Amino acid sequence: MSRRILVVDDEQGIRDALSQLLEYEGYEVRAEASGAGGIAAYEQFRPQLVFLDVKMAGMDGLETLRQLRALDPAAIVVMISGHATIQNAVEATQGGAYDIMEKPLDTDRILVTLRNAIGHLALREENARLREVVEQKYEIVGRSHAVRALIETIDRVAATDARVLITGENGTGKELVARALHRQSRRAAGPFVEVNCAAIPSELIESELFGHMKGSFTGAVQDRAGKFEQASGGTLFLDEVGDMSLAAQPQVLRVLAATNKRLEEEIAEGRFREDLYYRLNVVPVVVPALRERRDDIPVLIQHFLDQFAPQGSSARGMERAAADRLAALEWPGNVRELRNTVERLLILSRGPQVTVADVERLVAARTPDGSSPGGLDACRTFEEFKLAAERAFLLVKLREHDWNVAETARALDMPRSNLYKKIERHALAREQQ
Repeated sequence: MSRRILVVDDEQGIRDALSQLLEYEGYEVRAEASGAGGIAAYEQFRPQLVFLDVKMAGMDGLETLRQLRALDPAAIVVMISGHATIQNAVEATQGGAYDIMEKPLDTDRILVTLRNAIGHLALREENARLREVVEQKYEIVGRSHAVRALIETIDRVAATDARVLITGENGTGKELVARALHRQSRRAAGPFVEVNCAAIPSELIESELFGHMKGSFTGAVQDRAGKFEQASGGTLFLDEVGDMSLAAQPQVLRVLAATNKRLEEEIAEGRFREDLYYRLNVVPVVVPALRERRDDIPVLIQHFLDQFAPQGSSARGMERAAADRLAALEWPGNVRELRNTVERLLILSRGPQVTVADVERLVAARTPDGSSPGGLDACRTFEEFKLAAERAFLLVKLREHDWNVAETARALDMPRSNLYKKIERHALAREQQ
């Protein structure tokens, strides 16, 4: 990518020398003789970096710097001066200058400064790209009434400093809600610190949350800041707060928390403090299960296809009939299960598109009402159950091996003749492609 550099200096010799050096290094250069000309050129030229003289007739470099930074707070500006002073350096730094260089300009110093500044720019661009990728990953997708109501609640709550308790089944996207609240809050520039309360041993949860001093317990070899301190100015998200130990619960005051448990029942059983529940539950946010927003399944499928397709998967799309087949299934694991299923289909499907046959082959045998494969729920006797279970098992294995009887028999450690007999007995037939 061509890098553009703007040189602003009222000395013709400096402009010519810098332009010649930078163009030789492969940069596209534009030179201006005044601060006003530099500002006008910046708007049109949009350079990645500016070399700006401090002392110029009319608008000086420091005022030009202020106006450039007002125009573009991300502008990278290197100041150059024939008689730089400490005061100049302080003012330039306070004004947002990347660096300050003295005249006469040294070629090696220019190239080192340029390389560092361009590296800084590349890192900033990469961070912005990664931030965009992360935000896409945690996007709340859907057009159903349930999702629109959830997003409306997030919009209203995010503007406040109220404590939030997020509840919902596993896989519904509670972390997505937490990150959306943080992203839209006044604390968005601060850190988002997540703590999985279920993954931390109860004896360590207090140290994890509140930190510890060196030597305070066995294994504490140095001072360590707790999650509350790390989240200062940002958001602390306690995931699975229902699994926090009773010993740690009294010390938790101002947090954003989530759980898949019914805390009212946990309170009744003595496993969760009632006073903590009321402190957390200033604003309850309930994340709907996927069965409550089935209209969103096609939208979610397309969203996941867009996410995964660029990663080198062989399949790049999904037939409408295949998406309809997925939409007809039950998803007890909610959005997380649907996401994992779409990823698996994209990786393992052989053609340019995921087909109905792929869904039948790669998604475990399931029924819209959630009953067992092969109609096991309807069996009246144990013998009927054994036959139905055998049929369902063989059907799944045949699909796994693309109906290659020899490979299926080898995988099952079964004589091929026996497998043929069972296929005939159960009237198993390959589905139409």
